[in-house]
Amino acid sequence: MPTRSTYSISRYLGIFSRKKRKCFSTICSHYSSRPSIAPKPAIDIKHIRQNPELYSKTCIDRNYKGKAESPFKIVTLFDEWQALQRNGRGVREKRNYLRTKLSHAKTSSGREEGDQGPLQDKESLLDEARHLKEQVADIEANENRINAEIDNLAIDLPNLTSSETPIGNEPRIVGYINELPDRPSNSYDRTWRNHVHIGKELDLLDFGSAATTSGWGWYYLKNDAALLEQALVQYALSVALRHDFSLVSPPSIVYSHISSACGFRPRDQNDEQQIYSVQQNSKDLDKGKPELSLAGSAEIPFASMKASTIMEDSELPLRIVGSSRCYRAEAGARGFETKGLYRVHEFTKVEMFGWTLPDGSETKLFETMIEIQREILEGIGLYCRILEMPSTDLGASAVRKQDIEAYFPSRREKNDGWGEVTSTSICTDYQTRRLGTRVRTDPVQKTAIKGKLEYPFTVNGTAMAVPRVLAALLENNWDEQSMCVRVPKVLWPWMLGTEVIQRRR
Repeated sequence: MPTRSTYSISRYLGIFSRKKRKCFSTICSHYSSRPSIAPKPAIDIKHIRQNPELYSKTCIDRNYKGKAESPFKIVTLFDEWQALQRNGRGVREKRNYLRTKLSHAKTSSGREEGDQGPLQDKESLLDEARHLKEQVADIEANENRINAEIDNLAIDLPNLTSSETPIGNEPRIVGYINELPDRPSNSYDRTWRNHVHIGKELDLLDFGSAATTSGWGWYYLKNDAALLEQALVQYALSVALRHDFSLVSPPSIVYSHISSACGFRPRDQNDEQQIYSVQQNSKDLDKGKPELSLAGSAEIPFASMKASTIMEDSELPLRIVGSSRCYRAEAGARGFETKGLYRVHEFTKVEMFGWTLPDGSETKLFETMIEIQREILEGIGLYCRILEMPSTDLGASAVRKQDIEAYFPSRREKNDGWGEVTSTSICTDYQTRRLGTRVRTDPVQKTAIKGKLEYPFTVNGTAMAVPRVLAALLENNWDEQSMCVRVPKVLWPWMLGTEVIQRRR
């Protein structure tokens, strides 16, 4: 078993020393055409090679069964590389000897000063040198090929898993927020509490026009729903800013290799499309310009703010928050699960993100983000539960994840009414190693890592996923007798005096 914690990434790079390993080659099938401007990943292959069973089990636990043999393949490839190194050492030594011999040749016959042995034709020496050069080239080509294969396999592996994470499919309930509203459960009442019906009744939502404009999975927010979206964003930002987060407004279009480095792949392990790619014209393709994608979360542009940079440890922990539009291709199959605003292709989200030293402080930031989420959801009065998510629910980058699910009256027949509204993840150095983000530690600190360049850990969490929270508010705050929706008091400052949402005449 490894000596480090079950999910912390080892602080020692590579399977070869810097002197021996001349080529840190292109990594991962998704990185096989990595543009020159892309950050150079630095995967901890040595730790994988030393603990193949751990990484294989992680793949199985995380539902990446197709990758479970990759750690053992890395070990086999490393053995092949060592054999090439041994074979190549003798060839290189012989080549160097011939170079020396040729450089000291004094006559066309090849006799060297002080050479008492039989004469050797200079041309034969040159022929042998050319042959050895070809052998060395073949050996180096195979070494580079093996390096690339190792890197390809390593970068596709998911992160390790925290000991806090339940193994399997079932989450563990760790707490509740607010109290469950006591409401009748007859079918007539349930129909009225569906946010789609409420939105239509109050002229707040328009899915039909959006389907004509953009297709299924898009929507229009109208009137007070559009105002409510802005209020939710401002409320979430205000809470995060009170907790010393810095405000950042990120771009929504990113390079595709940046998305991959953050753990967002074009398709997931179930081969379901996740990312929208921006089509390139022929001129850009000919010029080799990098592909662009729509960001699935502000987590991606936030993480890459520090790509290919060295941070000072005095900057950490660094905590940022911002609102952005997010784009997800995998809105799900049509049906009860995805009606209305619950699963959509485009939405507004307030995201929290942070970098910490790799010293355990990531857990404190993780807990801070969850406390912010609790404060936000308590303030708007939603009944919620907090879950420690199981291994099969973790994305490639996360070692630990907690979700908060809100109660939706219309979803009683689906998961007992629960639906995810926030998610918080610790990603250790999965993202920073792939983005080339490092931190210089204080040389005067009396620590085991003093004065070294380390890879900081990242943590991300949802402060506000607008469509789902808006849908939950419409359903839970619906007053059937007066045909209106009560606006939570904490949102009033941004609602232009609207405390109750009614149909506009």
